[in-house]
Amino acid sequence: MSKIVHSKDVTYAARQKLEERGVSIQDIAEIVYQMQYPYHPELEMEDCTASVEKVLLKREIQHAILVGIELDVLAENKQLSEPLHSIVESDEGLFGVDETIALGASLGYGSIAVTTFGHLDKNKIGVIRKLDTKNGNGVHTFLDDMVASIAANAASRIAHRLRDIEEQFTDEEIKAHDAEEIIG
Repeated sequence: MSKIVHSKDVTYAARQKLEERGVSIQDIAEIVYQMQYPYHPELEMEDCTASVEKVLLKREIQHAILVGIELDVLAENKQLSEPLHSIVESDEGLFGVDETIALGASLGYGSIAVTTFGHLDKNKIGVIRKLDTKNGNGVHTFLDDMVASIAANAASRIAHRLRDIEEQFTDEEIKAHDAEEIIG
């Protein structure tokens, strides 16, 4: 019989893997800030950090992080079979599985997340650019796209929350929405 993995263990593992690969919550929050500040000049970095933290609570995001980083590590250690190893290690341009997983992880946050993901995937902002650079410092074929997905989701979350505030939703209604978001 297979073991059921507690959600706290999955949350911890996903966050730990990001940190091990050199990606901090702050790195992602900076991207979120850059994406949302033009629309909301009153936005504070703490809002962006909190939004990233909330996105990282979603199990679907956590699973995508764990799968993507595991494949990157296997490629680094030359443990994938050919031709997959060469494709992942070189982040071949026609290989779209990395984007597919990350895009799938963005679908739960609506069209803003999807379009922001596309923008980040194309323009490689912040830590995404560092991860995408093929300078011999590891394989990040999946990780750069997952970071873009997390940032896009957090940016979309902020856009929707700020609209809720503008429309004067009560704190209880906003908290109820947050609870649905984590469960969903």
